[in-house]
Amino acid sequence: MNDMKNSLSLIERLCGAFGPSGCEGEVASLIKNEIFDVCPDAKFDRMGNLIAVMRFGDVTASERKRIMISAHMDEVGFMITEIKSGGYLGFDTVGGISASVLAGRRVKVLTQNGLINGVIASKAIHHKDKKERQKAVDIDKLYIDIGACDKEEAEALVRIGDFATFDSEFYTFGEDLVKGKALDDRMGCAAMIEAMRRLKDSPPKKNIDACFCFTVREEIGLSGAKAAAYELSPDVALVLETTAIADIADAAASRRVADMGGGVAISFMDRSTVYSRELVDAAIDIAKRKGVKAQVKRYVSGGNDAGTIHKTAEGIKTLAASVPTRYLHSAACVANINDYFAQRDLCVSIIEEII
Repeated sequence: MNDMKNSLSLIERLCGAFGPSGCEGEVASLIKNEIFDVCPDAKFDRMGNLIAVMRFGDVTASERKRIMISAHMDEVGFMITEIKSGGYLGFDTVGGISASVLAGRRVKVLTQNGLINGVIASKAIHHKDKKERQKAVDIDKLYIDIGACDKEEAEALVRIGDFATFDSEFYTFGEDLVKGKALDDRMGCAAMIEAMRRLKDSPPKKNIDACFCFTVREEIGLSGAKAAAYELSPDVALVLETTAIADIADAAASRRVADMGGGVAISFMDRSTVYSRELVDAAIDIAKRKGVKAQVKRYVSGGNDAGTIHKTAEGIKTLAASVPTRYLHSAACVANINDYFAQRDLCVSIIEEII
């Protein structure tokens, strides 16, 4: 029970932090505080990645292996592009967000004086003609209302180039389900934090460096992971992610990526990476032997930091293990906490055994 309570508390705090791509500082500070007792030497690189290296075995041994474990800190969000008459804010999306999930959503805008509240709005249904009612509103027809009376008041609060994110409550519901913004990829970050704590309490008896990388800017091009992988030059890499699964009503079975509640999803391939079959087979075997619930990702979709990690320098053998998640890149991502536990536990076992 305490394990469940502590994990949920950690995930909730991480999801609640403000951190669209390029603005990961609050998330990074929270994580640095969480891992300080485990790895006080964790450092930021020039990109803003937080890298914590845990060294096990004989640290003087010339033959040491290195594994990179990666999860991204950033979330999808918005950037203010215009301050309109009436005090409304025009915006564009940061990362892939469908316009269909936006109207009516609460947001937080990070200004030079701190966070302010807002709501994404558009023309009310009463003012739309029949054609307008039949389709989602385009991004350029939406705006953020921050309660300003006019353009001058808005300009005193917000600058073009300020960022915003969803403002969404975190809660549990149903049977072991969690809902919140930014489960992508704060769940992966939480799994890394908890894995680090376990490894400190029970260190692997091998000469390995476990390099935990909390990366930036995954949602807009994977640039953080590229820099971290180049700097660390690991023998293998493990990416902890979430994956959109399409297990909703009316979705064809052939397009369902994985099953929520079916365990951590291990990828053979996605839109940017063909994963090392050697590592995939090893991960599946480890999960079976350790009693970790796991499944394979059945449909080629999405992408993650592995897309740049695997082709860094002379190439890095890479594996991805994801939490199946509904409604990704929205204010209401949903996942099963038991799949998170499976991801965390598999991460620990892979570090102990895979190299």
